Amino acid sequence: MSEENNQQDAGQAAAGGPVFAIQRIYLKDISFETPMGPEAFTKAYKPNIQQDLNIQANQVEEGLFEVVLLLTITARIEDRAVFLVEVKQAGLFAIAGIEGPAVTQLINTACPQILFPYAREAVDGILGRGSFPPLMLAPINFDAVFVQAIAAAQQQAAQAQSEKPEVVN
Repeated sequence: MSEENNQQDAGQAAAGGPVFAIQRIYLKDISFETPMGPEAFTKAYKPNIQQDLNIQANQVEEGLFEVVLLLTITARIEDRAVFLVEVKQAGLFAIAGIEGPAVTQLINTACPQILFPYAREAVDGILGRGSFPPLMLAPINFDAVFVQAIAAAQQQAAQAQSEKPEVVN
């Protein structure tokens, strides 16, 4: 099946059509800490969960991009960290016949959407090994996150432009 998809992708690229294909999905890094140690298991478990998300991308070679979804989950009880999980879920994606802002949008929306279920599974697996209950991380609308990031960047650029001092000759 994978060979068929690669042959189809090669056929589309040869025909000049757009190509977007998953080449590989892999766990790049994972970290788990329990700063409270055994004390975490003696307290009532109703933690405050904080989730941070980031996306990194780099071009490995022509038409091949590595996209890394960085997911950090911190659970706190009474302002003390119960556990901290950091996952770097990565994928190699073939992208060809797509240019400019469309590539940026694809890397920041479709790629993380593909990677997120794997990252969520890695978080649940490591929490289970740490004897914590699994988290039910809600799906993320990466399209909306991307639109918000673009709007914030435009607002920041406009604000920086308006704060520039005028040069009088």
